[in-house]
Amino acid sequence: MSLPIQHQPDAHRFVVLVEGHQAELVYALQQARLVIEHTGVPSAIGGRGIAGELVKAALDYARSAGLKVVPACSYAAAYMQRHPQYQDLLAMA
Repeated sequence: MSLPIQHQPDAHRFVVLVEGHQAELVYALQQARLVIEHTGVPSAIGGRGIAGELVKAALDYARSAGLKVVPACSYAAAYMQRHPQYQDLLAMA
């Protein structure tokens, strides 16, 4: 799936519009860490892998920016566990 995900760095979020519904991933920057705080997908467009695409976009951004990731959102934490290619991005506690 290839969605037109937009990074809005001033708002600290990634968003995508699907069938008139907006899904988003909200993050915070703390030192050299990207803290994924929330991933939200409206139920009308749920079950299509949209949340996963948003998390992937955030992780790819973190990698390109040299940031470590704190998956404070439970979905993002589960995504990172299921995708070992992102384990190197996990911030140490």
